[in-house]
Amino acid sequence: MNRWLLPEDIADVLPAEARKVETLRRAILDLYQSYGYELVAPPILEFLDSLLTGTGSDLNLQTFKLVDQLSGRTLGLRADITPQVARIDAHLLNRAGVTRLCYAGSVAHARTPAGSSSREQLQLGAEIYGCANWEADFEAITLLLKTLELAGLKKVYLDLSHAGILTGILADQRLDKETIESLYGLLQSKDRPRLKQWSTCFPAKVADALLALTELNGPCAEVLVKAKKVLPQHAAIDQALADLDHIVTAVNANAGLELSIDLADLRGYQYHSGVMFAAYVDGLPQPIARGGRYDQVGQAFGRSRPATGSSLDLLTLASLSPLNVRKLAILAPWVQDASLEKVITELRTRGEVVIQVLAGEYVEAAEYECDRELVKQGNSWEVKKK
Repeated sequence: MNRWLLPEDIADVLPAEARKVETLRRAILDLYQSYGYELVAPPILEFLDSLLTGTGSDLNLQTFKLVDQLSGRTLGLRADITPQVARIDAHLLNRAGVTRLCYAGSVAHARTPAGSSSREQLQLGAEIYGCANWEADFEAITLLLKTLELAGLKKVYLDLSHAGILTGILADQRLDKETIESLYGLLQSKDRPRLKQWSTCFPAKVADALLALTELNGPCAEVLVKAKKVLPQHAAIDQALADLDHIVTAVNANAGLELSIDLADLRGYQYHSGVMFAAYVDGLPQPIARGGRYDQVGQAFGRSRPATGSSLDLLTLASLSPLNVRKLAILAPWVQDASLEKVITELRTRGEVVIQVLAGEYVEAAEYECDRELVKQGNSWEVKKK
């Protein structure tokens, strides 16, 4: 085996792409800071029982495990940062009011996620803790849309759903995790014949509502009107539809956004507790980002409080971004000359890129385009166009 080969679905990020990733990371985190989000950096390794606590337990199959040689305990290499941020909010910060946190860090998956080509991602996200109102969900969506706009992705398709709909439909039913997973799969595939047969064990009112979910998708106004007619009366359902109505009204002002609702799209239903959303862009079959409300996320850490937010893979975002981050640079001779060094220092202080080369050599760099050069004119060095 060649020593330079990497594991399957693990890849290097080369100069030009790495610069784009880093440029986007800085710009997006600055955007989040302008909204009052505080940056946190959880460790990439944790004790496995802590890493998989609560909602994190669903990540068990995706988590790399290893033994800590100091303690003898099993460690996990994180596959998702969100549970770690919930731990920080619940256990370390322990604030009473609204807390806004953001993060950007590597995650690794033991198995390649569906729709992805890599087992390593650079997860970037923002979370709001301590606010149960729909306005927090709207802020999370707004921040996600601004993130995609910052990356130069002008056409965005946002799909909304709500975990409270299914909660209301199944309110009087006691279902185990396997049954919920089966139901989720049937709803996701919109397989009406199999769903109809599968739901015969439920009361007719519940079965009819489950079948109705498969057809409640499309333009927001139409879906909301139809949902109010065909879904059963229940406080959780009424609240869910009201939340979606508020958000649709608020989000619709965004130019370049195509908004829709799919009440059968319940990916992550057992994780989410309220509004759920997925953002799609041209050139990518799966969502570029997902988010929503998950009010029970901190419960396993001893402090359950409202939470909402979103996350995305920055490497995927950079690969789709049309932004050109190639920087113009100045070429300079690599010679010992005090006056030259002084000029180069001044240029670099002003933010210019100055690359020194030996006589007869040229610059091979995907990140830079040398459009100028330092030339000696009499006793001084001047920047001239090449």
